[in-house]
Amino acid sequence: MKLTPDVALVGGGMFGFNLSSPGDCHVYLLDGGDDLVLVDGGIGGNVGDTDRIIANIASDGYDPARISRLLLTHYHADHAGGAAQLRERLGLEVHASPLTARVLAAGDEEANSVAAAKAGGLFPPEYRFPACPATGDLVEGASVEIGRLTARVVETPGHCRGHVSFLVDGGERRYLVQGDVVFFGGTILLQNVPDCSIQEYAASVRKLAKLDFDAFLPGHAAISLADGTRHVAQAAAEFAKLRVPKNVA
Repeated sequence: MKLTPDVALVGGGMFGFNLSSPGDCHVYLLDGGDDLVLVDGGIGGNVGDTDRIIANIASDGYDPARISRLLLTHYHADHAGGAAQLRERLGLEVHASPLTARVLAAGDEEANSVAAAKAGGLFPPEYRFPACPATGDLVEGASVEIGRLTARVVETPGHCRGHVSFLVDGGERRYLVQGDVVFFGGTILLQNVPDCSIQEYAASVRKLAKLDFDAFLPGHAAISLADGTRHVAQAAAEFAKLRVPKNVA
């Protein structure tokens, strides 16, 4: 589903547009003309449907074989579980923050809270998070060149450690692709897991609130292609009043 000439939504589950497996996050394709890149890969493994994501890419008019890289916002399974299958089937490189890369390479279900999610009934007990090699080069201020587009890395921990967002320039508009930091209406996603921190979350939202962008592309739910800063501003305003923004969960 093409959103603009620069971005397509090629995956997403029951907390979005049901484009692929129910457990998937939004999977974005960034089209830089000479290069194609994916951001986040869905849940993958034995409960995902990576083939459907690839079919969606093709149905939107893109050649999946041209996709060079997968950029991960964080290591939660709904975002990173599909990395191994996408790497295997498309021959792409997987890029992540240093922490996410280590957890991904080890397939560590304790570190990325998959074990806790299965115990809480959020993931089926038969789900297995597939290990996948990844480069840990997505650090604060790093730039990823995608043809005419440039994605700048912004470190945004809080929802979990090692979380990053991407500020994308060079296209029809400026995009903030930010995983699970802020959602439509200024809501956030705090979870009862060891690496979720209200203080780090507040600092990350304040950082994003200083950025200028048009399109707001979260990891789930509604998307804004214009005036996207209002969602981050709403969350920042709540944190500034020493309150916690509304939680989507």
